[in-house]
Formats: sequence, structure tokens, C-alpha cells
Amino acid sequence: MGKTKHQGPIKLPKTPDPKNWVSPVPFGLGKIKPGHIRDTVKVAWENRDNLSYAGKILTQGVCDGCALGVSGLYDQTLAGPHVCTTRLNVLRLNTMPAMKKEILHADVDELRKYSSAELRRLGRIPYPLIRRRGERKFSRLTWDDALNLIADKMKTLDPKQVSFFLTSRGITNESYYVAAKVARYLGVNNIDNASRICHSPSKTALKRSIGVGASTCNYQDWIGSDVIVFWGSVAANNQPVSTKYMYAAKRKGTKIICINPYREPSMEKYWIPSIAESALFGTKLADDFYQVNIGGDIAFMHGIMKHWFEMEAKQLGSAIDHSFVKKHVNNYEELKAKVQQQGWGEIEASSGVSKERIHELAMLLAKSKSGVFVWSLGLTMHTFASDNISQVANLALLRGFLGRKHCGLMPIRGHSSVQGSGEMGADPFVLPGGDFEPNNIERIEKLWGFTIPKWQGDVLGVSLENILLPEDHERKIKMYYLSGGNFLETMPDPDFVERALSSLEFRVHQDIIYNTSTLVDAKEAVIVLPAKTRYEQEDGGTSTSTERMVYFSPEIKGNQQQVEEARAEWKIYVDLAKRVKPQRSHLINFKSGQQIREEIALANPNYDGIQHLKERGDVFQWGGAWLCEDGICPTPDGKGNLILVDIPDLKKGKDTYYVTTRRGKQFNSMVYHESDPFNGAGRYDVLMNGNDAKELSIHEGETIVVYNQHGVFQGRAKFIDIARGNLEVHFPEGNFLLPKGVYEKYAKIPSYNVAVKVEKAERFNARKDIKYLEKPIPDQETEIS
Repeated sequence: MGKTKHQGPIKLPKTPDPKNWVSPVPFGLGKIKPGHIRDTVKVAWENRDNLSYAGKILTQGVCDGCALGVSGLYDQTLAGPHVCTTRLNVLRLNTMPAMKKEILHADVDELRKYSSAELRRLGRIPYPLIRRRGERKFSRLTWDDALNLIADKMKTLDPKQVSFFLTSRGITNESYYVAAKVARYLGVNNIDNASRICHSPSKTALKRSIGVGASTCNYQDWIGSDVIVFWGSVAANNQPVSTKYMYAAKRKGTKIICINPYREPSMEKYWIPSIAESALFGTKLADDFYQVNIGGDIAFMHGIMKHWFEMEAKQLGSAIDHSFVKKHVNNYEELKAKVQQQGWGEIEASSGVSKERIHELAMLLAKSKSGVFVWSLGLTMHTFASDNISQVANLALLRGFLGRKHCGLMPIRGHSSVQGSGEMGADPFVLPGGDFEPNNIERIEKLWGFTIPKWQGDVLGVSLENILLPEDHERKIKMYYLSGGNFLETMPDPDFVERALSSLEFRVHQDIIYNTSTLVDAKEAVIVLPAKTRYEQEDGGTSTSTERMVYFSPEIKGNQQQVEEARAEWKIYVDLAKRVKPQRSHLINFKSGQQIREEIALANPNYDGIQHLKERGDVFQWGGAWLCEDGICPTPDGKGNLILVDIPDLKKGKDTYYVTTRRGKQFNSMVYHESDPFNGAGRYDVLMNGNDAKELSIHEGETIVVYNQHGVFQGRAKFIDIARGNLEVHFPEGNFLLPKGVYEKYAKIPSYNVAVKVEKAERFNARKDIKYLEKPIPDQETEIS
């Protein structure tokens, strides 16, 4: 698809630049900030029993944290070593010993007293386990007995009553691919993955707008671009190494703009540990913040476009790249008419941003000759998420920010290799190399040698609801097979999720650790299978980064605390499939990781090249440096499509607030610190605007209740610089407020933003008309370092 190849790592400037310093006081002493040095020492101490192997993982393996794509200590963006606390925090999952038997086989009610963080620290699952209905403890199984029990159960069920799920925890492309193939071999189309829950609207919208559902550019395109716009993305917190790229961009004169309800401290200033100047004096990252309402992004983008069209009326070419639009874009006049119909009053009310401020950003973008738009869950976790992202694509198309250096559209990924999960087919709407549609189904059937079921599989949320269907319903899910994942802490309405999981007849947890969902009952049995980490996988494995780099991570020997009975994830899937359908098992009987990669290259033409990745450091980028190079899109007519949408009606009532969930010091739902090192917030703090609080007579630190028809959350008020009418609570603690069964209209992901009411706890508790669920508030300490 692409023509230009990525140029490889570039060097950072060596001379300091004081104008970007946060403070002349070394190490930000006296400021609330991450303690990178202290955290690194703590990680070293945690891994002291396996320090040599930890070092090998960091220097030889591909990062199993975020999706920036660091191989060993190096990446394809900047020369020099990189390491971040996210990667260091995840490290212990790969080095820790097996759980002690007295804990592994403890009474389940005793184990349920542990939080997920506490369970994680207990160690790895050493061998297959089972807990049957009525049993209080897990018992040991042999691998043969465990897999035979699972296979025997699957044989009794209609494939529509079985569901697979794969998390983002270090899973390789090889495992995603084998899981996708095995599921279809077994007749099951209910297969979903963690990536789809987060970023499927990005793929859906981009395919509609420009014909391809992946980042069109590289991280290197940030460096020297006129402007980078981070939309609903707190990259400094979730992808910390990206701060190094931002630093490099700042040194080249790039403007960094953040659009987010909360003026996130980590995007304003950051102490980058791997750059001496920044580690000492900090770096001012964002040049400006636009504090848009939760759900107000479409109105905000329409305001930018409306101002562009007003500029064009005065001077042709002052805002729109007409040469690019004429050659490469459809629906220009239709979009112009649509946007011009909208009044500034509606735009300001929905976005929460004044006309004057919108004009400022519109002018900056109009004057910029290049730009990269980066977004994350702040745009994707809405019921109108695909519409959000299609409007980002509109902005890029109108300015011609596509298919060339320093330009592009980038849905930044949170976890290593989640970009590959859908591309390998572990998704109800796709197969390797394309969508779940007749032509691609036929192509894959020829490759795989068996018939693929044609019924549409269900997404995770729907499959959980289907567990509670009547007994005789053909789509009642009776068995769930999970590779990692903890739905109790990642899905809306945890009480419903627990009820659903416990209503399953049979549940399989293929994992490296216990989590709270492992301990939920099942009607017949819960089976636990010990998985290897990506670094233990025979023949190594590959992962795909945000920028479409496919990295090879070798098998790393020397684990002093090896779990002898753990098996590679893809091998477990193959062994199970052979037991369920032995007659044609040669069709899925992979012998090696290399054999899988050779088939991936055939199944997904973009991945032709993966079969050559065999050694540490091997990497290639599918699609070339830029997708849609020279403005030519892989759409039927080769043009990008401007998409027309309405400004959503959020139906904000009187005294109603909008709440969104946010991450603190954590990796997905895995919490590593009880307070946020950037703002001192505790896990049960409700982040709110001080003026909103004043109207409600709420004082900072006071106990308050946030509630709606879905649930109740009690926390402490913490005042931050957030747009009025908006609140933030931590994920997963705030998931009780989120509705089940509410999905994005195209990509079918749950919404993580919802309307709520806020009251002082004493007033709320005095009223008896709403059921009150008390949540404990742990004592917090603001961390100054």
C-alpha cells in the first residue's frame, strides 16, 4: 500500500533548551510529580529474586506495556535507550514465582477478601485447576484432564452458546491468530478482544473516511510537524515514552495542543527520566489546552470547520487545501452546507468552548502546513464514537494532512500488540486480512481448508447479556473461554457482570495470575489454565505497534522461577481444538511459531514479511511510512470521504453533570498506586470544578455521592481545572455508574460516559428514595517528591 519506507531512528539534539523548562529547581523538588527514580528502585527491589531475567526482558524483549513498540531498550523513532514506569510495573508479571500451594488452594471466600492488586502479588498459577459447583477450593488437574473436560463440555453445546475473549495482556499476534482460527474451526464466531472494546470506533470511522483502519503515520511524524493535536488522549500518562517524542517535537518548534475536559497535569509538564535535561528541569509539553465538554467534541470540530468556511468566504484558500480536496476528497459542498447550518450558540453550548477560543485553534490549524491528529479513549468511549472520529478525519482531509511527512491520523493504542488483535481475526466482525464478509470468508476458507460459520458473532457486552437468556434460547451463552481479562473491572455495571459470570455453566480462565473474576462461581465448573508469558513463548512472538511496526520478541531463557507446567497460549488452543474435533485436526495443528507466521503472511497480505522475523530486533512496518500516500486512499474511487453528522443531543437536564472514567497510576484495570502522582488524587476522589462545587455547597475533601439510574458512587470532592458541568472518576472504581446494554451504534462498544447527579453525602443519605451502595474510601496521602 505504501511506497516510502520508514527512515529509522533519528537523534535528539544534545544542547539544552531552557525555554521549555518547567522549573530551574532540579528534579521538580516540592512539586507533585512522578518519582521515577524512586519507582525504578522499588521495581528493582520487587524483582530482586529474579533480577538477571528481569534485565534480559528489558534488554532483549519487546515491551509488553503500551503500543509504542520498544524492542529491548530501543525503538524506531529516536536513537538512544527508552524505559518507562509502565513497562517496569508490568515487569513483575514475568519474573515472579508460582503461588504458594496454601494460598492457591485456600478457601475461595478467603481469596475473595483480596483485591486484584493483592491477588496479582501472590504469584503465578502453577498448574491446571478446577473448582466444581459447591466446592470451596481449587483442586489440581493434569493438563489432559483439564483439556478433556473443556472439550467434552464444548461437544455438548451449540457453537452459538460458546464465547471466546482475549485480553491485551502481552498476547502475541501468533496467539491472536491461532485463537481466531481455532474458534472458527470449532464453529464459534463469538470471539472478541480487549482492543475492540477500546478502539473499534477508530477502525470503523477511518475505514469509512479513508478506507483503512489504522494509524496513517508514524511517531516520527510528530517531530517537525507544525502542530500535534491530542484529542481525548493523555499520552504522557498512558504511553509515557511518548513524552520523549513530544520533547523532540518541541525542540523542532512543533505546537502541541490538548483537547480534554481536564487540563491534565501530565500533558502540561513532565519530567522525562531518559533525557537528562528533562529529568532535571522538566519539560513544558502542551502549548494550549481546549477544555471541551465530555461529549462536546463534534460541536467543537464543527466550530473549527465553520470558522474555516467563514474564512474561505473572505479569501479563497485561506483555510481549506482546495488542491488536495479537489483531487482526493468527496462531499465537500455537502459538508460545507451541513456545517454552515449550525449556529454558534449550539456549537458553544455543546462544546463548552467559546467562539473566540474555537477561532484561535481554527486559525492555528489553517496556518499550519502540516499536522498530526492523535486520539484515544476520550473520543472512542461514546455512543457516537465513530462520528467523533469521522470529524477528526474531516479536519485532516480539509487541510490535506494525510499521506505525507509530518501529517496523519493516529489512534494511539494503549497496550502492546492490540493493533494486531483484529488484524489477526480475533474479532466478531473480521477475519485475517479483511472484514467478516462473503469475499473474505471465501478467501480464508480456501486457505484454512474448512467451512467458516456464516452467522454473525456477538461482541463481549452482548455475549454477557446472552448468558441470562432463557435456557432454551439458541444464543444463550453457557461457556466462556477467557484468555486473561477481568470483566468485573473493565465492563460497565460490575454487579450485573458478576451475576452473568456466575450464571455460566462452564468458565475457563487461561491466565498467568488469579484476578477477582477467577474466583466467581459457575454452575458446573471453573477451570484455570496456566499460560506462559510472551517472553516464554517457544519460537518467540510478534506484536504490532500503533504505527504498524511488527516487532519480533525472542523466547528469553534463564527464568529462575519458571512455571514448569505453563504452556504457550497458542499451543493450548491447538491442543483443545484437536480434542473437540480430532477428525480434521491437521488443519489447525501448528507445530511452531514460525509455521504460524508463514500462514499469517498468507492470511493477511499486509503482514507479508512477518515470516522473515526470526531474530531479536527484527521488525518491519506494514503499509510503508504513510498510508494513503500522496492522498490516494484505498477506497473504491481512491478518495477520502467527508462524513456528515449531527451534533449529538446529550439531553443534559437541570443540575445534571457528565462523568467520564479516567486512569491513574495503572495499566488498564491493574492499579499500581493508590494516588495519582500527577495531581495527588485518590482512587475514590471525584474530580470536579470548584465553581460547580460552590453552587452545591460542597467543600474540597467533603464526602459526596455521584448517582444515576444505574448506580451510586461515594467519594471525596477534589477540585481540579476541568470544564464546568463535567466530572471524572477513576476506572474501574466508577464503573457502577455506567449502563450495561448501551453501545456505540457502529462499532458496538460500551459507553464509558454518562449523565449523573451530585449531592453532599449527608443530604443524599437522608433521602430514602434511592438505594445507596456504600463504597469505602481509603485514606490517601498526597505524594510530594
